[in-house]
Amino acid sequence: MEELLQKIESYQLEITAATAVNAEEAEAFRIKYLGTKGIVKAVMGEMKNVPNEKKKEFGLTLNAFKQLAEEKYEQLKQNAGTGSSTKKEAIDFSLPGDDIQLGNRHPLNIVRNQIVSIFGRLGFAVAEGPEIEDDWHNFGAMNLPEDHPARDMQDTFYINDPAVTGGAAWLLRTHTSSVQARVMEKQKPPIRVICPGRVYRNETISARAHCFFHQVEGLYIDKNVSFADLKQTLYFFVQEMFGKDVKVRFRPSYFPFTEPSAEMDISCLICKGDGCPVCKHTGWVEILGSGMVHPKVLANFNIDADTFTGFAFGMGIERITQLKYRVNDLRLYSQNDIRFLKQFSGAL
Repeated sequence: MEELLQKIESYQLEITAATAVNAEEAEAFRIKYLGTKGIVKAVMGEMKNVPNEKKKEFGLTLNAFKQLAEEKYEQLKQNAGTGSSTKKEAIDFSLPGDDIQLGNRHPLNIVRNQIVSIFGRLGFAVAEGPEIEDDWHNFGAMNLPEDHPARDMQDTFYINDPAVTGGAAWLLRTHTSSVQARVMEKQKPPIRVICPGRVYRNETISARAHCFFHQVEGLYIDKNVSFADLKQTLYFFVQEMFGKDVKVRFRPSYFPFTEPSAEMDISCLICKGDGCPVCKHTGWVEILGSGMVHPKVLANFNIDADTFTGFAFGMGIERITQLKYRVNDLRLYSQNDIRFLKQFSGAL
């Protein structure tokens, strides 16, 4: 025990004489004396070897030793802090600072804004709606009853099970047609709106598909609206978005909420119509679906189909962005890779 007391006295002298000119030296002192493998803990461990009759006396000595080390460490920290602040004052503030990097718009927002601007010049107002929808606005109002086979075309994220919870089914909207439904519910013709927004479908994520994506759908209802009006509107959009030299074609198609229906293709911008993997060597790329609003859809909102007609169209913003900027993987849009996003810093 006498030998241990001599060691403690020696350590106390070292602690008293210790100095630190910076935070690193203060931290080194803490590790040496107060760390988990430090001297104070090692000395405290010797308590088990002290005879019982001397434990009280030895315990007082150990506590005083530990307190001395802790107080010295606090003193060294304060001195090191003062020294570091003095050192900081020597910084030359006249030196140029680091550049502040400015962000830029996401490519999907760039293209969305361009689409909104183009149709805005044609008198289309922007309409928005909730991303969590009920079955009626998403499907029923769009001429898709519960047993309609077209529902199988869309893999839906359902939020609740009506058989268990009762009431209506709620889901993540599969298209922004639900916004059109809400507009027709509240507004009587004439109606001229575009509906941009995010939609969700239960699909496997790959370079060509994602479980969420973005759409812009348009709706125009008024007296004497014809398919010719639809075609001219879409011709104008394509030329404004992709240029005057792009060729356009319409193909008959089927959508439950329009009749007649058509899909619109444009000549491939990558191969100029010669054929490539993007256009599957056809020279054409589909960009949107369209058609005349089905009379049953108008009837669902008490719009007289004998007086009013209308057209609707819908496109994926990702597809338009892919063609405009040659993006070959849909996953890039949602990965937040700065290297990818910086490429669009010059776009508006």
